[in-house]
Amino acid sequence: MLQKMATLLPGNILYGGPVTGTETKQYKSLGHYAMEKYKSFGTQTVLIDAVTGQEYSAEYMYKSIVRLAHVMKYLGVKSNDVVGLSSENRLEYAITLFAAFVVNATVAPLNVTYSEREVHHAINLSKPKVMFASKMTIDRIAKVAKNNSFVKKLVVFGNDSTSSHVLAFDALMKSDKIPSQDTFECEIANKDDDVALIVCSSGTTGLPKGVQLTQSNILSTIDSQLEPTALPLGEMKMLTVIPWFHAFGCLTLITTGCMGAVLVYLPKFEDHLFLSAIEKYRIMMAFMVPPLMVFLAKHPIVEKYDLSSLMVLLCGAAPLSKETEDQIKERIGVPIIRQGYGLSESTLSLIVQNDNACKPGSVGALKVGLYAKVIDTETGKVLGPNQRGELCFKGDCIMKGYIGDTKSTQSAIIDGWLHTGDIGYFDDDFEFFIVDRIKELIKYKGFQVPPAEIEALLLTHPKIKDAAVIGKPDEEAGELPLAFVVKQANVDLSEKEVIDFVAERASPAKKLRGGVIFVDEIPKNPSGKILRRVLRDMLKKKPKSKL
Repeated sequence: MLQKMATLLPGNILYGGPVTGTETKQYKSLGHYAMEKYKSFGTQTVLIDAVTGQEYSAEYMYKSIVRLAHVMKYLGVKSNDVVGLSSENRLEYAITLFAAFVVNATVAPLNVTYSEREVHHAINLSKPKVMFASKMTIDRIAKVAKNNSFVKKLVVFGNDSTSSHVLAFDALMKSDKIPSQDTFECEIANKDDDVALIVCSSGTTGLPKGVQLTQSNILSTIDSQLEPTALPLGEMKMLTVIPWFHAFGCLTLITTGCMGAVLVYLPKFEDHLFLSAIEKYRIMMAFMVPPLMVFLAKHPIVEKYDLSSLMVLLCGAAPLSKETEDQIKERIGVPIIRQGYGLSESTLSLIVQNDNACKPGSVGALKVGLYAKVIDTETGKVLGPNQRGELCFKGDCIMKGYIGDTKSTQSAIIDGWLHTGDIGYFDDDFEFFIVDRIKELIKYKGFQVPPAEIEALLLTHPKIKDAAVIGKPDEEAGELPLAFVVKQANVDLSEKEVIDFVAERASPAKKLRGGVIFVDEIPKNPSGKILRRVLRDMLKKKPKSKL
């Protein structure tokens, strides 16, 4: 079925139409809903570990979630307490996440790559009472927890405890001190107010903020996914390598779990594992980010695998160029590539492509249940079609706010509208186009130059593997576009070649007047967003003569 298009209301406000799905409304809480859904799916396989090949049924998940909910109660976790979670994608991560929801606790996922300083910052935002971690992160977590008295218990996944202060997950699950029960009686939650997740914002501009997503935020997102016009999931096999500690990964884990899809997961990206998982499990749909899409489009190893089962690639978290999309369609024959646009602050996607809204370069149409407007960044005036400004949204999926940061919350949410900091517009057919971040736009002699546009152009060069563009400070012009470029293996590529390539294909303001710096890799966060502040720091440290 085709997605209903949005309606333009008076004052140039766009409305995506009502959410007709109300399945989640009858449940006491998010945890109650998730637990009952797993119970209803019976022996159906819902999770597959693509590394070990181990398959897990909904029945197994239900029993494990109920058991861990009782364990959490035994550990002193009460309604609205915070449970910290620091782990790569693995079975215990999913069980812990859902069990915390069942006891009406809040989950604070932590990036596994965080340094001790970043862990300290993150847990001081969320104040977890109990922290669960994998062997990969437990030593770092334990070290930081020692200096933060609000952390009362530490649990490590697996059999072996690393010290007397750390409890072993498997031992707790089998402990005869905790009575075994077949079900868990959920409390009635205040869904609009009770926070389910505290996710760390992307941190592309500095230390992350703690985004509070309520149970209602997540349940309303699930209801909108259950719309008859949305992509049917059913028992479709889906692949994810997106980290579950990231909002995109975590929310796809929750939504696919509640919909009965079969989620095949990997703990991290390894090219042969990723491709062999698609081949072995005949994956129909995969959750993607642009770096993975570039890999599918350009890497020679891709040719060695049978990827013919792939029907849909869902790409989010950062802009995807039409060139990369076309290369994948031509190379692999994937019929449907869908982009979406969302933020941690909006629970999941706000805008998604569908059969009716998938013009080249667009991110699609406004989702049901949402209002959108585009405002002039200087005057705040609401703009009409084809006029560029800041994108703002209103709806049930918009976060409660940043934890412990009233000032940032008040500047992000004004009169119920989330101000995204992203520049874009909608056309006459109400399809949305993202131009760039306000903070990331390069100002060259008064012209606004979008780095994403030059990056997409650079990626079309056959000798370029990856690229990022920032503004290099310049006294006369303000900023000069400068490219960081990763070359393909075993190729010769000069700075002049790159500069000429862009000059021949872009308007004068977009020329790489700041030059080109060749690097081994582009720094990115786990969801694939370019960390421009890291690049700016690299630029500051670069000897002047090299530029």
